Amino acid sequence: MQVLHDAPLAPLTTFRLGGPAARLITATTDAEVVAAVREADDSGTPLLIVGGGSNLVIGDKGFDGTALRIATTGFALDGTRLELAAGEVWTDAVARTVDAGLAGIECLAGIPGSAGATPIQNVGAYGQEVSSTITEVIAYDRKDRETVTIVNADCDFSYRHSRFKAEPDRFVVLRVRFQLEDAGGMSAPIAYPETARTLGVEAGDRVPAAMARETVLKLRAGKGMVLDPEDHDSWSAGSFFTNPILTDEQFAVFHARVAERLGPDVAPPAYPAGDGRVKTSAAWLIDKAGFTKGYGQGPARISTKHTLALTNRGDATTEDLLALAREVVAGVRDAFGITLVNEPVTVGVSL
Repeated sequence: MQVLHDAPLAPLTTFRLGGPAARLITATTDAEVVAAVREADDSGTPLLIVGGGSNLVIGDKGFDGTALRIATTGFALDGTRLELAAGEVWTDAVARTVDAGLAGIECLAGIPGSAGATPIQNVGAYGQEVSSTITEVIAYDRKDRETVTIVNADCDFSYRHSRFKAEPDRFVVLRVRFQLEDAGGMSAPIAYPETARTLGVEAGDRVPAAMARETVLKLRAGKGMVLDPEDHDSWSAGSFFTNPILTDEQFAVFHARVAERLGPDVAPPAYPAGDGRVKTSAAWLIDKAGFTKGYGQGPARISTKHTLALTNRGDATTEDLLALAREVVAGVRDAFGITLVNEPVTVGVSL
């Protein structure tokens, strides 16, 4: 276990933004993670959990407490059952499952961050979500002060949400278990239209898992969604806003606003979300509200490759980023009556 004082946090985030932590602990075993959490809880010290840093927006003043960086390692395959330590690099773990001939998470390649963060956000992309393959999450329960195993049905997974996100100060994820599929080296059925088009197959078809993974990586890189130190479009948190989910009645009002603003022949994106709800596209809303790729004059701008990513062009501050985010939120609300919700966790700041 390493302990540093007045430690920079910006280098631990993909935004490369934020001030220092009063104390930074790097834990490399589950026991060290639990000990650090218990120490903070016993002393009443504010605690910030840091994994891969791909979903954090830290204020310029930093964090006046203990930041706990989870750097645990562990990749264990037993047939089609996979267990990952929370600190494992997610995209590397995906590559290893594909190399092992297993399917189920190959289209989640290239997503930055650690394995422990995946159940919190119910990470998903290109037609897959981790909730489809997670069987159990092992976590330290700060309320009951014990390590618990939470089965999938008790994780309360939904779109970019989970029990862990709903109770952010209760659970610290230690390990995640998955049930993958042995499909003879083939992928799970391709579910995302863009992936299917790029592969030249129909939705529902299977392709070699390695091909699916490589295709997703290329698609993500083309949108600046694969980490690259030389590409400022990847100095981001990926998608900054979640796709809005509306009731049928709310969507009808929204559709009318679109017709009024853009013309009666323009149909906004609409995807069934169950229970009389419709999901629409945050990227589409941002673009149609006038915030196109590369928008902005300052050091924080919309990505030149994807309107859903807000980026640090190299010398931005967190306040620069938040000012841009607030401008986008206000512009979309004024144009379409929908309030976008940020996906990254904010620390010491808010929109």
